[in-house]
Amino acid sequence: MSDQGVMTRKSVAAIIASGDTAEHGLAKALGPFSITAMGIGAIIGAGIFVLTGTAAAHYAGPGIMLSFVLGGIACAFVGLCYAELAALLPVSGSTYSYTYATLGELAAWIIGWDLVLEYAMGASTVAVGWSGYIVSLLHNFGIDVPAAFAAAPGTIVKLPDGSTVSGIINVPAALIVGILTVMLMLGTKESARVNNIMVAIKLFVVVAFILLGAGYVHTANWHPFVPDNTGAFGEFGWSGVLRGASVVFFAFIGFDAVSTCAQEAKRPQRDMPIGILGSLVICTILYIAVAAVLTGLVPYTELAVPDPIAKGVDVIGLPWFSVLIKLGALAGLTTVILVLLYGQSRIFFTMSSDGLLPTMFSRVHPTLRTPHLSQLLIGIVVACVAALTPIEILGEMVSIGTLFAFVLVCGAVIYLRRSDADIARPFRVPNVPWVPILGILFCLALMLGLPLVTWLRLVVWLVIGLLIYFAYSSRHSRLRHA
Repeated sequence: MSDQGVMTRKSVAAIIASGDTAEHGLAKALGPFSITAMGIGAIIGAGIFVLTGTAAAHYAGPGIMLSFVLGGIACAFVGLCYAELAALLPVSGSTYSYTYATLGELAAWIIGWDLVLEYAMGASTVAVGWSGYIVSLLHNFGIDVPAAFAAAPGTIVKLPDGSTVSGIINVPAALIVGILTVMLMLGTKESARVNNIMVAIKLFVVVAFILLGAGYVHTANWHPFVPDNTGAFGEFGWSGVLRGASVVFFAFIGFDAVSTCAQEAKRPQRDMPIGILGSLVICTILYIAVAAVLTGLVPYTELAVPDPIAKGVDVIGLPWFSVLIKLGALAGLTTVILVLLYGQSRIFFTMSSDGLLPTMFSRVHPTLRTPHLSQLLIGIVVACVAALTPIEILGEMVSIGTLFAFVLVCGAVIYLRRSDADIARPFRVPNVPWVPILGILFCLALMLGLPLVTWLRLVVWLVIGLLIYFAYSSRHSRLRHA
């Protein structure tokens, strides 16, 4: 038994071999359509239905369209890097596995821990948004959920009569996480089928909003396109466009979650690039179109509401369509939660297979062929966080954690092109190292658009992760103690 140190790399050959489903039992059940649908399912959700209005009202005005362009460009560079790595290393670990092959075990652990912010905390964030839309929809049908039981503790909720109430627990948020967790425990193929149906519903609703709303746009609402800066960084002006991009970046999170299903793809070398890049291109085009219609329907100063798309529909004056939009939003948010819960369990599955987490996280049910115990534990934690934490804190943490992971993915492509140059790559990023470098620079720029307190929370989170690594993971690592 030898201890090779925390910088020990896991060879590319070993990572590829670990994807052998004969050993781990994960079913190869996903084709390119299902993978692309999972990407769209993860991407279109809280960002387009919630954060678009907030970012336009507080930071960018109609220039939010440019914010989406910036976010889309950054994700395009990163998406190309993900496509190469997912085709080269078709395993469930996503960024964690890629980092293990480049920067070594300690860095891999750090990024695996960081991804909890993106997947588990991301699922909690979206569950809170889901709760807001279901409460609003039920109100349309005369059913009122007590406000105190649909908001996190301490959250002040304004009632229709002007009075306020303090939140106690967000029951709907916890409930949807529980339902989707059970669904994922029952099987990947079945979950993917439900996801495909919901993706079709929300795509129909989003496209309908664009086509129907376009006829009611008032172009005067687009002027000034980039409102004058108020004197503070990030409050309108071009710095506001950057800050808006940092905020709506949450709307793009999800295309990378597609990489976690590589081990269950039928033909990963072909299907993964199609799924990642296809879902990213489709969603970016839809985002820009929705932002254009929304800011054309409603003056940007009036968009600081939890349901901006529904507010835009109210301007059109079709009550039935408002209900349809809320149903589409619910479908959109549901698929995001589903894919993020799925992605978190697959990352823990791979980390556990490497000995960095307890074996329960890689235990597969003999009949269902899913990591049922891991999925159950993740579901319980995510439900508790969703029930008890305000959405603002969760959203910022998800964005910075994801951007940090993206920087390492771009760096991994550059490193592996030098360290493992002779390995056949089914998909290759063009113009290396320039495309990955541009991805790194765009991500760092978006990170700089986030407030200092968010950076401090990231540091605290990573310190906690290091304590766990040295207390448990370093002692049980299969690679270091082989």
